[in-house]
Amino acid sequence: QVQFVESGGGLVQPGGSLRLSCAASGTIFTAFPMGWYRQTLGKQRESVGTITDGGSTNYVDSVKGRFTISRDNAKNTVYLQMDSLKPEDTAVYYCNTKPALYTWGQGTQVTVSS
Repeated sequence: QVQFVESGGGLVQPGGSLRLSCAASGTIFTAFPMGWYRQTLGKQRESVGTITDGGSTNYVDSVKGRFTISRDNAKNTVYLQMDSLKPEDTAVYYCNTKPALYTWGQGTQVTVSS
């Protein structure tokens, strides 16, 4: 069974940084691109960005230049470095394959507020 465990969220002031981690179980990690997603209350989950097994990345326009996705295939872990955070980045952040093929983990809450 594939599982994702996200961590690293918290409360940060606008302009601050956080680094999220997602540990993935199973052998799927290098078989698919991995994505970070986020969801706020009452809204649909949205894709934040994607990283291929080769390390190529792409991002939604709202986070370009501020967020960076990386992965450590040996550790089955994908990271999301978030800099210059804005209040509108407040959300629960999740990882999954891209497209999302597996059950969602519990996510990690990111709150950007002064």
